[in-house]
Amino acid sequence: MSDESPTIKANEKRHLERAISLAEAALQAGDEPFGSVLVGADGRVLAEARNRINTGEATRHPEFALSRWAADNLEPAARAVATVYTSGEHCPMCAAAHGWAGLGRIVYASSAAQLTQWLAEFGVDPAPVAMLSIRDVLPSADVIGPIEGYDQRVYALHRRCHTG
Repeated sequence: MSDESPTIKANEKRHLERAISLAEAALQAGDEPFGSVLVGADGRVLAEARNRINTGEATRHPEFALSRWAADNLEPAARAVATVYTSGEHCPMCAAAHGWAGLGRIVYASSAAQLTQWLAEFGVDPAPVAMLSIRDVLPSADVIGPIEGYDQRVYALHRRCHTG
């Protein structure tokens, strides 16, 4: 990724907006603010998910849920051309699920590096796994992010989550 902030097409912004709305819904439900949307090649929303780890099951991340949904409901060719729009860069578990499911492009609002920095700023203990970049887990993935402006909105959600 270059030092310049990537941009997304105008028609993609609504999907990233929805992912952030789902992150907000997760926060309102007492969860950490993460949300994701799976979009087909035709631009149609196929599925959406929000974080649900407040159930006590730490793997209930939205990106993981969408990977499983896609594997159960889409043919391999449809998965390969689908895009996941997400409020935060996939963790290593979710990146691996994305790769094993054969999903296509990923567009994320905020990066794992940003989240790591924010959590340290808020005095939150680091995650139990290394916060690797998607590219460390899926070297050939078609990935774009973080997206300037959207990342600061996600920061505000995490600040509310961790500092009240």
